[in-house]
Amino acid sequence: MTTIDFTQKHLQVDSRSIKNCLQLLQEGASIPFIARYRKDATNGLDEIQIEQIQKLNLEFLNLLKKQKSIQKTIEERGKLTPELKNKIESCFDPLALEDLYLPFKKSRQTKAEKAKKMGLEGLAKIIMAQNSNSIEAVAKKFVKGEIKNVEEAIEGAQFIMAEWMNQHQGLRKALRKKFKVNGILKAKLKDKEKDKEGKFKDYYTFQKPLREIQSHQYLALHRATNMGIISFQLSIDKNEAEALGRRFFIQQESLSKSYLEQAFQEAYKRLLKPSLVNESLKLKKEEADEKAIEIFSKNLRQLLLSPPLGQAKVLAIDPGYKSGCKIVCLNANGELEHNETIYPHPPQKQVNLAIKKLKFLTEAHQIEAFAIGDGTAGRETLQLIKNTTFYKKTPTYLINEDGASVYSASSLARKEFPSYDVTVRGAVSIGRRLMDPLAELVKISPASIGVGQYQHEVDQKKLAEALERVVISCVNQVGVEINTASEHLLSYISGLGPALAKNCIDYRNKIGGFSSIEELKKVPRLGEKAFEQASGFLRVKRSKEILDQTGVHPESYKWVELIAKQQGLSKEGLIKQKLLLNELKAKDFPALDAYTFNQIIEELKKPGRDPRAKIVQSQINRDVNSINDLKIGQILTGKISNITQFGAFVDLGIKENGLIHKSNLANYFVKQVNEEVSLNQQVRVEIISLDENRKRIGLKRLSD
Repeated sequence: MTTIDFTQKHLQVDSRSIKNCLQLLQEGASIPFIARYRKDATNGLDEIQIEQIQKLNLEFLNLLKKQKSIQKTIEERGKLTPELKNKIESCFDPLALEDLYLPFKKSRQTKAEKAKKMGLEGLAKIIMAQNSNSIEAVAKKFVKGEIKNVEEAIEGAQFIMAEWMNQHQGLRKALRKKFKVNGILKAKLKDKEKDKEGKFKDYYTFQKPLREIQSHQYLALHRATNMGIISFQLSIDKNEAEALGRRFFIQQESLSKSYLEQAFQEAYKRLLKPSLVNESLKLKKEEADEKAIEIFSKNLRQLLLSPPLGQAKVLAIDPGYKSGCKIVCLNANGELEHNETIYPHPPQKQVNLAIKKLKFLTEAHQIEAFAIGDGTAGRETLQLIKNTTFYKKTPTYLINEDGASVYSASSLARKEFPSYDVTVRGAVSIGRRLMDPLAELVKISPASIGVGQYQHEVDQKKLAEALERVVISCVNQVGVEINTASEHLLSYISGLGPALAKNCIDYRNKIGGFSSIEELKKVPRLGEKAFEQASGFLRVKRSKEILDQTGVHPESYKWVELIAKQQGLSKEGLIKQKLLLNELKAKDFPALDAYTFNQIIEELKKPGRDPRAKIVQSQINRDVNSINDLKIGQILTGKISNITQFGAFVDLGIKENGLIHKSNLANYFVKQVNEEVSLNQQVRVEIISLDENRKRIGLKRLSD
């Protein structure tokens, strides 16, 4: 089997696309670059498919390594037969491969090994053969040395048979399927005191088939177990397991039946069941992790691609009560111009003074938008701004401040603002998140942004890798203006990385800014390959080359010139001619492949376009201050604060978030919550259930 064969077993992609994709990856091409600029080679594969091919190739290579390692170990013990070698080399199922290796694994001395050393393997073979009329009579021949009687001889032989049964590939495969299909997971309460808020109450007496347990449920069970609140166990019907034992090992009229049944019971209880339970739970955990990480990734993508306000003069507020509200005034480039603190909320209640300062700063700095953190006192501060009349009508936005404190205490923030404390840095981050969420959020570890459930229960390495891929994908999808981008943002551009990003910034500072994409080639240590990978995702708005402001790759500039020339136009005259561009056909340019042609045309229609949506002002529910103000049937406006497998959480402007279960998201079946709503989206909801004791609010989404 080749890596292409292995990939095609798991992914419906033609062999040419897989081969070319792997070749490009091997040559150092990034996933965003292949997905956008090498569609002709891959037959239009998208980022998800390319990532899957990369993952499957790695899985295949690891299986080959495992095969060689197993062969080497068995060969060193002198037990590698041609038949076994062929079985190992043709096995590409990791579980089946482990089953093949099981009889040859080194382990501490087992009961079976001890029995073998006492010479009981022959008796075990006789019993397994099931052609002796009297096992007791045969067993007498083995009573010698450490073996004192027939009973001890038979017991030792049963330990050996139990080990053989445990190593039987057919039985393990059949039992594995039983646990997967028929396994029942039962939980029971262990220590209620450790769950004072009753968060895991639903799992105190939980019982469900393993295959039906949702990923969020399994991760909740996992957390509750780790906290010592519950314990759980997995089992299948014992009679079904014993029936399999009889099917594989016992002849119907066997005189050795009782001994074989006892051996199987020993094998199942001590070896098979613990092993297969652990294996089944491990696989379920991996499955739950994978689904949870998928949701994390989708949520992070939505958050990073949140609508930007764009360049504007912003007054940002990090709200607070006793410590006051930190105010910063930012210019259109996100640079800090002024900061101070106001105290409009309890205990100081300096409302008039706060309003006076806000009015003065708004006019003095010609503020064009307000950005307010949505944490403590955020709702009250939003209401204060909404109730105040400024020198001109100014839009107001409530900004998700998750992770702002992480950024403000980071070395990156200290480097940007060495003379300011963490509170000022946090307010700056809130303001910049309004202007360009992507550029600001990439400064924070994705795991600190809070975009999923049971974050600390999933495999942390896999989570970090997945979220990193999302950040890279989003940055390259939007594109970056090289003359204003931060070093950190540039480091995510295809082909660059931290070292080359720093070199770009140093060179930019040295020359006073790039005047063209081509000038990127002068950056120290930035070679042809890095230029190829990065240039299509970078923009230079001040460039005389108009295509430097678009997502057209420099290698395709010649094609734009050809298209323009055939239409009797300049490049500048061709751009934005939507009607004309719509009429052009790929077949009229035979030297150019259809994928590249279509990509060029789309870029020319909307040069430098931002794929993100338009931003919407924040709204508040004026008469709602706590959960006590809510009632069934009430209609409110909220903001999607988190998305899970089972529904979406909504910020209603109070301490507790409401939940729209996916069954209440639409008047049709919802398979993927992320496909119906996105993070920070404003929604109209109706309250359909209230549990004030458990602080739970059930919501139904209404049409906008």
